[in-house]
Amino acid sequence: MAYFDTASAAPLHPVAREALLAALDEGWADPARLYREGRRARMLLDAARETAAEAVGCRPDEVVFTPSGTQAVHAGVSGALAGRRRAGRRLLHSAVEHSSVLHAAEAHEAAGGSRVELAVDRTGRVAAGDVAAALTPDTALACLQSANHEVGTEQPVEEVAALCREAGVPLLVDAAQSLPWGPVPGAWSLVTASAHKWGGPPGVGLLAVRKGTRFAPQGPRDERESGRSAGFENIPAVVAAAAALRALRADPGTGAEAERLRGLVDRIRARVPRLVADVEVVGDPVRRLPHLVTFSCLYVDGEALLHELDRAGFSVSSGSSCTSGTLTPSHVLRAMGVLSEGNVRVSLPYGTAEAEVDRFLEVLPRVVHAVRARLGVPVAGAGAARSPEAGSGSGSGSAEASGAASENAEAPGLVVDSLGKRCPIPVIELAKAIGEVPVGGTVTVLSDDEAARQDIPAWCAMRDQEYAGERAAERGAAYVVRRRA
Repeated sequence: MAYFDTASAAPLHPVAREALLAALDEGWADPARLYREGRRARMLLDAARETAAEAVGCRPDEVVFTPSGTQAVHAGVSGALAGRRRAGRRLLHSAVEHSSVLHAAEAHEAAGGSRVELAVDRTGRVAAGDVAAALTPDTALACLQSANHEVGTEQPVEEVAALCREAGVPLLVDAAQSLPWGPVPGAWSLVTASAHKWGGPPGVGLLAVRKGTRFAPQGPRDERESGRSAGFENIPAVVAAAAALRALRADPGTGAEAERLRGLVDRIRARVPRLVADVEVVGDPVRRLPHLVTFSCLYVDGEALLHELDRAGFSVSSGSSCTSGTLTPSHVLRAMGVLSEGNVRVSLPYGTAEAEVDRFLEVLPRVVHAVRARLGVPVAGAGAARSPEAGSGSGSGSAEASGAASENAEAPGLVVDSLGKRCPIPVIELAKAIGEVPVGGTVTVLSDDEAARQDIPAWCAMRDQEYAGERAAERGAAYVVRRRA
């Protein structure tokens, strides 16, 4: 098996395993006690805190350990908002933040606060200018991830941190994905992270709150972890997490490994669209994490694709709606306005062999073809992609197409009933139907699948057809597509 999902959880680092076993023998006592065993546990905890602080780029007394990265986010958001209550109750965050940030924002709104969601471009990046425009006097906190967990796009954290400092607004940075690769730049106020992303054991989160940041801990409290994370510390796990982080930063080959993985990801980004038809590679191609790449395949059931890749020996992840119990596409892909069906996220762990990537590139086309064949996907016809000379998805099309569109403007066109059918069936039925109408004619797809709202416009852009909009229907919505050629 080739494990290609380190963005979800990295394999336990060998150094972390050794540290965990040693700490189980030495760090089991209460670090708040004054007897020998307690002092030994306290020494281990303090050493782990110093190691984590050095990796983050802050003081040891600014770091606390939490039971998870999610807990660190919720504690950071709620504590910072409570500490700034007199300034206002307005929270800023990007549309592509991790779900833990979004859930914390929802809780804040339910409690009477307000929040502003900042849009991103098609690469998943927020514009620093949009953040600056949104920093009003009543803004209590801004949240921005250092790099996206689904597409790898890096955010302009340093620039945004400077803008926030100038406005007197604290910035919380979710560094779960980027901390294994280096400290967070800029004048941030709070940082959160999760140990299982860098090869530490699960169940350890990190929250750093810089001195001078107004902070009022919420929820259960006791005297441990500066009152910011209640309960007995899991010292063996904390020690192992710090050991893994220290090992990554101390290894002189870490930088070279990052560049090696970047090269492997570049190979995937370049070759997948050439090997597999109708693929959209998403995320910023340059300003991104070195180990992560995401692409989406038209006419593919994401869940079936992941199962087939698993059978072929590859563990990958997906943001497709048909891989989730809610049947809604990833909020990240939705915010970016990119294709969600058949989505695959590949995130390579340290030490990934070049041969494993080559084998993945060899297996992927066969797997996609097999899944499409089971769904009865058309392999050619009017829906086929056009040559570059034919124009792009945002162009106006040929004069003949424009004239035909005018002649058929009032024609009802062809109606495809895809009600009750889930991703990717509505798009497949659209692709089959588009060849049945004349140039300038329309196909209206009726669908109650939430992913259709995202994937039908994406299909039009990829196939150089005109997306004519959406209107309400008795059930779901009606999506209108006009044939260009």
